[in-house]
Amino acid sequence: MKRVIFNQKGGVGKSTIAVNLAAIAANRGKKTLLIDLDPQCNSSRYLLGEAAKEITPTIAGYFEQTLNFMVFSLSARGYVHETGFDNLSLVPSHPEIGELQSKLESRHKIYKLRDALSELEKEYEEIFIDTPPAYNFFTQSALIAADTCLIPFDCDDFSRQALYTLMNNVGEIKADHNQALDIEGIIVNQFQPRANLPQRMVDELLAEGLPVLNSKLSSSIKVRESHERRLPMIHLDARHKLSQEFEALYDELEAAQAAASKKRKRG
Repeated sequence: MKRVIFNQKGGVGKSTIAVNLAAIAANRGKKTLLIDLDPQCNSSRYLLGEAAKEITPTIAGYFEQTLNFMVFSLSARGYVHETGFDNLSLVPSHPEIGELQSKLESRHKIYKLRDALSELEKEYEEIFIDTPPAYNFFTQSALIAADTCLIPFDCDDFSRQALYTLMNNVGEIKADHNQALDIEGIIVNQFQPRANLPQRMVDELLAEGLPVLNSKLSSSIKVRESHERRLPMIHLDARHKLSQEFEALYDELEAAQAAASKKRKRG
């Protein structure tokens, strides 16, 4: 299962969601890989701390390698690092990845990430891809390579307007490059149930027929501690409300996938 977490708006919690869902999958015994495509390297720092600044090779090295044919090139597996959490591995990012974008675009390397995942999916049960807050070469590569897309949404009007453009972009990738790609759902993040605006926005999105997931993630100061201590929520405090919400979100995704798989078999 290859999931990309994508929103071209920044500050909506992509890295936090990617890391915590990956951590839950790994904690449940699934061999899990997280790929960080963001030059900001937030997922890499979340899992590796200060070591993320020095670790090599990174995803930047993988893409640079695709620009220079070598007889003895490093396989995709060579860019994978252990994280210190059981069953959870990482392909870390590096700020240099942003500098490669124009070269990769001009050389038409948009399918190279899909090639890497074709190799890696033989080893991992779950693959999560964290993306930069832009609709660019790297997010397009991720959408081409993935099975499904998860969209974080933080209940403000700017996010709502960006949502429609985002879904059109995903639809274009599906039509032109990856017919198997599905929007798995919109994840309502930093939700405040007692405030009128967030609930009204969620109700309006549902009325429009958009795939809003039932499981919502609360706004919590605890997640900042999680970032600072480099511990996904289930490892920081498994009984915390936000940890339980991440667990519920993962359960909802798994249940939907199981139902879809059963439907395909019957069909």
